[in-house]
Amino acid sequence: MAEAHQAVAFQFTVTPEGIDLQMSHQALTEIYLSGMRSWKKRIIRLKNSVITGVYPASPSSWLFVVIAILATMYTRSDPSMGLIAKIQEHLPVSQSMSTQCQAVVSAVLFSTMLWLLLIFTMRLCLKQLLSYHRWMFEQHGKMSNTTKVWVALVRIFSGRKPLLYSYQGSLPNLPVPAIKDTVKRYLESVRPLMDDTKYERMTKLAEEFESSLGNRLQWYLKLKALWASNYVSDWWEEYIYLRGRSPIMVNSNYYGMDFLYVTPTPIQAARAGNSIHAFFLYRRKLNKEEIKPVSLATSHPHNKIFYMLSAFYLSFISEDTVQHWQDSDYIVVYHRGRYFRLRVYQAGRLLSPREIEFQIQRILDDPSPPCKGEAKLGALTAGDRIPWAKARMKYFSSGVNKRSLDCIEKAAFFVALDDDEQGMMGDDPAASLDRYAKSLLHGKCYDRWFDKSFSVVYYKNGKNGINAEHSWADAPVLSHLWEFTLAFDSFQLGYNAEGHCKGDVDSSLPRPQKLSWEIPPECEEQISQSLAVAQALADDVDFHVFPFQDFGKGKIKKCRVSPDAFIQMALQLAYYRDQKRFCLTYEASMTRLFREGRTETVRSCTNESRAFVQAFDDVCSRLFRTALEKHQLLYRLAMTGAGIDRHLFCLYVVSKYLGVESPFLKEVLSEPWRLSTSQTPVQLSEMFDPVNHPEYVSPGGGFGPVADDGYGVSYCVVGDCMINFHISCKRSCPVTDTHKFGAQIRKALHDLLQLLSPTQKEPSKVEESRPEVKKDL
Repeated sequence: MAEAHQAVAFQFTVTPEGIDLQMSHQALTEIYLSGMRSWKKRIIRLKNSVITGVYPASPSSWLFVVIAILATMYTRSDPSMGLIAKIQEHLPVSQSMSTQCQAVVSAVLFSTMLWLLLIFTMRLCLKQLLSYHRWMFEQHGKMSNTTKVWVALVRIFSGRKPLLYSYQGSLPNLPVPAIKDTVKRYLESVRPLMDDTKYERMTKLAEEFESSLGNRLQWYLKLKALWASNYVSDWWEEYIYLRGRSPIMVNSNYYGMDFLYVTPTPIQAARAGNSIHAFFLYRRKLNKEEIKPVSLATSHPHNKIFYMLSAFYLSFISEDTVQHWQDSDYIVVYHRGRYFRLRVYQAGRLLSPREIEFQIQRILDDPSPPCKGEAKLGALTAGDRIPWAKARMKYFSSGVNKRSLDCIEKAAFFVALDDDEQGMMGDDPAASLDRYAKSLLHGKCYDRWFDKSFSVVYYKNGKNGINAEHSWADAPVLSHLWEFTLAFDSFQLGYNAEGHCKGDVDSSLPRPQKLSWEIPPECEEQISQSLAVAQALADDVDFHVFPFQDFGKGKIKKCRVSPDAFIQMALQLAYYRDQKRFCLTYEASMTRLFREGRTETVRSCTNESRAFVQAFDDVCSRLFRTALEKHQLLYRLAMTGAGIDRHLFCLYVVSKYLGVESPFLKEVLSEPWRLSTSQTPVQLSEMFDPVNHPEYVSPGGGFGPVADDGYGVSYCVVGDCMINFHISCKRSCPVTDTHKFGAQIRKALHDLLQLLSPTQKEPSKVEESRPEVKKDL
């Protein structure tokens, strides 16, 4: 095998004359440089760990405290109130050490203890300060004196500029809401969905639960919250993602799109060269903790960012696990049924974009056919989890298959080179965006590796996109990486006049290594079965993606309302017009104000929104603003740890551990989310220039429907004049239609703006089928 020979640093042959030893200096040099690079990273991580460990103080502050204590000793004052003398008495030192030296050592020990005590006190104070959330409930533009004092204190105790993980030790733990509050808010959330009879029945179930079993379950949950940094996150990851046995493709994975109106280069290999280089530059900044903490009023970081590159699923029969490799120096590339290992480091340095392009082009030009059974191997990760787990143990636990599978799973990320062309193009740009979304979400069901933390797809016309696995982190974490890559690709790296990456090529680079497989007929049969399951799921998904450009958050804010609440009310109005009923609505909210925080649910369908939608024909602006205020309140409650769904979920988990049944919890957890919504945040707006380069906008990303008879809606508010929507549903459901629902959303947005600004003229519509823009090369 060529791969095996390239990995050998030396070889020897036994001859009659003795042992003939042959050493590969190039291989030994690679080993040396790889080791040096690894040690440099360890030193950087150790340094950052020390800096983060003493935050909000700095390592240099230790020297300041020591000098200050020693200075006071020479002025014959004792700031330790006798503690230095006590330390000196019990100091285990040799007789050769002078009394003065012993006093200095004791003073240094006391200074160190004082310094650690100060760090602990500052961190405790910062943790208490970060537990203050009243600022979120204050009227926009008006800040109370208490909040002003709080802001000043946070700045004082935050100290110097934080690293990525500096706040981790100071973030408060997620609080456990009171049972009565959760039950009360739950009943309030389902009231608009039930008639009097059903609501009365649910009220009785809730009251019985609250007065009996609920208190017992709550006690166990509070016990967990005492020792766990987050009482929700581990159970949420395990039971929502890792224990699911249905396909993660469509059901769990989500996608992100390339620029909407511009393609920086039409050369597929060049686009891959720049963006792959940008991915590893991001990882370098991540390892050095040079990335700014993800901000939300204060600079709270998102802890899951660490697992972005190299995480992957490990499939077992009963549940999956997530593994992570810190220092993978290669990627795996899929093209026309073959898998290639591509090293992105040579002699200890990261390959330039032009060199990565050269290597990608080698893969594109490689005429070798796939191994028997290799072409559609990825379908195993797209189908049901149990067949994949069994196939993994039976066919991929040893030999060449295990080595190749390990290579895929330990890669930094997965790359797919597609022969298709995607993006907004052709005579029907709307339909082309719909095809683009489906391609990113599921592709051909075998040309992505859905277990990887993310797979990057590069199309023949230079477009790209990303597919992400959901268990390791939520969309805002990946979108931070994706925004950085898109911006760095276009505005920092750029392309030459011919559309190729800039720089020179070292033609002596070793060729990418084609992975080998030995797939028996029984395994091929399992691949075919998994592909059939995945293909049926993919064919059933309908997508509609459209950029709404008639107005954006600029005009919405002029009406003094929240853009997110405005869009959520538009979705409620559109859904009611589409289905002639109301439904349980899911909106994802971040809980990054807390340690290891992930998401909470905002139940957007409320009594207030129902009253507004039903009275809309009477043009009731007062009810609209009341519904908006209620939605904002629910969103803030969810962000500050007072949501209800994660609390109810954890209570249900505890009941299962105890082996007790709760009719109330069983009914609550079985309710379908027929309208599941999420906003894709724009986090690195400073890297884009919407004034000089308005065409460089991404439509965001989307996900599949949660309920068989429901809609999945993702939206991205871009700048002041655009809102991009991604709508999904299942074709097998006769009552849902993405294009019909999309038209209702457009109409609802216009109707709501007209309601808030009745004297405003109807905005002139920007042609939705804006032509594809090519960057001047």
